[in-house]
Amino acid sequence: MPDGKYAYGLWGAVLFNIVFFGLFAYSVFKPTTKRDWRTLGAFTGFMVALFSEMFGYPLTIYILTSILGKNYPVLDPFNHINGHLWVAVAGGSPILFDILHPLSNVFIFGGLIIIGIGWRKYIQGKEN
Repeated sequence: MPDGKYAYGLWGAVLFNIVFFGLFAYSVFKPTTKRDWRTLGAFTGFMVALFSEMFGYPLTIYILTSILGKNYPVLDPFNHINGHLWVAVAGGSPILFDILHPLSNVFIFGGLIIIGIGWRKYIQGKEN
């Protein structure tokens, strides 16, 4: 995404995703007990936090701008490149963004694979 382009504040996308995934979780989980409703409420709270940061306002930039203020001029909170903490700390380099963004995706999918392997071993251990 080009520098300077407004990339956050998509509150319609936040609301849509919360409602969509909330209704999906409700239809699959079908809570009946008080504990079920608390679990669904915790999951919904997680979704609100996730989608608010993803499409609304990035938490890392919010914290950095509150700590550093105007002392660090690269911290433009409405710039998508500065949504990456390490890129912002390194000076907002677009080249670094082009390296770190795909690398972070590799780490995310690698973590999902590790979770899948661990879950499979956990399930196998319960069957024995």
